[in-house]
Amino acid sequence: QVQLVESGGGLVQPGGSLRLICAASGSIFSFNAVGWYRQAPGKERELVAVIIRGGSTNYADSVKGRFTISRDNAKNTVALQMNSLKPEDTAVYSCYAVSINRTYWGQGTQVTVSS
Repeated sequence: QVQLVESGGGLVQPGGSLRLICAASGSIFSFNAVGWYRQAPGKERELVAVIIRGGSTNYADSVKGRFTISRDNAKNTVALQMNSLKPEDTAVYSCYAVSINRTYWGQGTQVTVSS
């Protein structure tokens, strides 16, 4: 059973930075894709960033140029570096990983951007 555990969320002022980490109990390299979703109160869940097994990445238009996703196969972690944060980035951020037959989810970490 694969487990994903997020860390790094918190309260930050507008313009600040946070780095989220998703730690997997299994090999990150074995997944077809790993990434991050977010969901703000009253809004639909949004794909933030994803990194495909071959290394290519994709981002939501709203975070392009500000967020960077990366993968460390040796540590079995996926990081989301978030810079120039805005109040509209406030949400619960959840890590996910896609294998051949199912998708795994972490429990989520709260990110609040406020002055």
